[in-house]
Amino acid sequence: MRTGSTKIFLFHNTKIMAAVNLRKGFVLVPQNLVAKLQRCYASSKQSKTNTLAAVGESIAAKGFLRPHKPYAPSTDAAAKIRAVAASLQMANGGDQRQLKDMEEKFKFLAACFQELQHDVPNSQVHEMATVGDVIAFYESAVDTTVPLDALKRIDLPENLHIQYEYLRFHPDTDTKFNGKTAFPKSSTLVTGLKYRRKYEGHEAKRSWP
Repeated sequence: MRTGSTKIFLFHNTKIMAAVNLRKGFVLVPQNLVAKLQRCYASSKQSKTNTLAAVGESIAAKGFLRPHKPYAPSTDAAAKIRAVAASLQMANGGDQRQLKDMEEKFKFLAACFQELQHDVPNSQVHEMATVGDVIAFYESAVDTTVPLDALKRIDLPENLHIQYEYLRFHPDTDTKFNGKTAFPKSSTLVTGLKYRRKYEGHEAKRSWP
């Protein structure tokens, strides 16, 4: 190493390990390390224990109506709401009773939640102006099913077919083309952290270069 030079050369036995250029800001690393860094994707499906926490994380990651819980109204939901209003001495005025007093409104909605185990979201509290509005809310179902999954419940037309799961080519499991691919040098990589545990990737053998 020369005094005043911006280049540092490191040697280990007879192999050059790295050359660092401090002025230009790049580093040359060993070739075997580069090969390891390039293998940052999944070439095989990652195994993971199917636990309750893992299932919960998977559902939460879907991103559809995550703040809401599914709710199916009971047939006597309206009667229960009116009974709650009567217990709080709010029966005067019937379903048209105004909820102008904030403290009274809070107690009423809290009691309705305790009775039906379904709360009014903060974004809809301002819409609850009367007892009738609260009844209408608790008579409305909340379905958090992803729209694509909802299609599985219905009978599709005969000329319509939906492939719900991904079809990824792998020569060991392919039965349609006997493991032959139109792109022999193209790998089927699973780069996502979420789906690499679900789908197995395939690293194709490539000739040099």
